[in-house]
Amino acid sequence: MVGHNETGARGGAMTQQLERGEDAPTGQIARAMAVLEAVAERGSSTARGVAEATSIPLPTVYRIAQELIRAEYLVHLRDEQRFALGYKLHRLAVGLHDDLGIPRAVREEVHGLHRDLGMAAYLAIHRGTDFVVVHVSDSPQAPRLSPLTFGFHESPHATAFGKAGLASLSAAEREEYLTGGPLHAHTDRTVTDPGRLRRELEEIAECGIAWEHQEFVPGTDCLAATIKADDGMLIGTVAVSAPIAAYAGRARHVEDRVRACAARAGRIYRLGGHHH
Repeated sequence: MVGHNETGARGGAMTQQLERGEDAPTGQIARAMAVLEAVAERGSSTARGVAEATSIPLPTVYRIAQELIRAEYLVHLRDEQRFALGYKLHRLAVGLHDDLGIPRAVREEVHGLHRDLGMAAYLAIHRGTDFVVVHVSDSPQAPRLSPLTFGFHESPHATAFGKAGLASLSAAEREEYLTGGPLHAHTDRTVTDPGRLRRELEEIAECGIAWEHQEFVPGTDCLAATIKADDGMLIGTVAVSAPIAAYAGRARHVEDRVRACAARAGRIYRLGGHHH
């Protein structure tokens, strides 16, 4: 998953694939992104190091790097003969952070949920069916789900976060997802029957709680509660994950605590508590 109070779990995936010797990316934008990710992965890098990491020919790496330097997305450390990330990327990161807007009080709520329940706790920000996990509170005794990269965003029907997002759609949008093609099963418990999932999403829309019982990772259950704006639009979710044994005899208590945390987080967002 993402690091403690880090944004999305998607960054670096392209670089990791390329490091495993897969084909170089094609297209100017894909190659430029691969160069940026290779440099970011190492803090700084030589052109040869980028070429080895991405499988992009060395002359092409130099050409792309020069274009990125002119655009201020890379800088050239001349004494070290290395490339490093440019300041314009910081400006983009600040913009994303401000846009996602994670109030300190909400982060503290999520941490309190982890501490009180002894489960990994998460905050996700939603935009339609898409979502990004922006804050995680966990510990060695209660580790986060791992990994949250492969299939996590592509299979919202298999996760508590994703189900909450699907349930927030209009009936027509929900139906488009349900009938748009076969639903992928990550475990033998993943709900792939459109009729059954349709009923489940209707219940989630009604109660604001999404459960996922070993549907994404065997042996692990997840629970997400929705955070709503004044107009009812889904802002995000607060969620927990833990081995199924951790819920024994206290599933209702866990649900009540997650729901209460989401309600408090919603009040903070609605009151404009964006203090980072």
